[in-house]
Amino acid sequence: MEPERLTKAIERSEELELFDLRAVDDLLERTVGHPGYGRLRRALELYRPAPFSRSGLEIRFLELVEQAGLPKPVTGFNEVGYELDVYWPGERLVVELDVYETHGSRAAFERDRVRQEDLLLAGIRMTRVTGPRLKREPQAVIKRVRRLLSQTSPSAA
Repeated sequence: MEPERLTKAIERSEELELFDLRAVDDLLERTVGHPGYGRLRRALELYRPAPFSRSGLEIRFLELVEQAGLPKPVTGFNEVGYELDVYWPGERLVVELDVYETHGSRAAFERDRVRQEDLLLAGIRMTRVTGPRLKREPQAVIKRVRRLLSQTSPSAA
């Protein structure tokens, strides 16, 4: 379907109060790589909250990474159909910055596990860092990230 027609179809479903972003997101999770997947994701951008605009948690984590002299990661990178919080593509390592508020439902819990498996199947390791943990023990978090990076890249040690 042409992007303009797709946008109009989504708009019309919203006008008719039939639009359910969660249902469409669930469909997208099951159809990564299918024809039209990218077009549909782009058409839905208007309906999504702005990607978490470099939250305080992400800013703090990136400051710690820089202070520790670790390689500079990329943020908001898309891999295997997922937006990754903090990613070192060369080392194939993701740090997912978690707060309960964005992962506090059973459905989100289940989706997070599938996401982690999908990334692992693509050869990408993931570790999770919670907001409270980063606040409580920032140096221990960075020490562990350094170790994880060094497991695939001697220059990160």
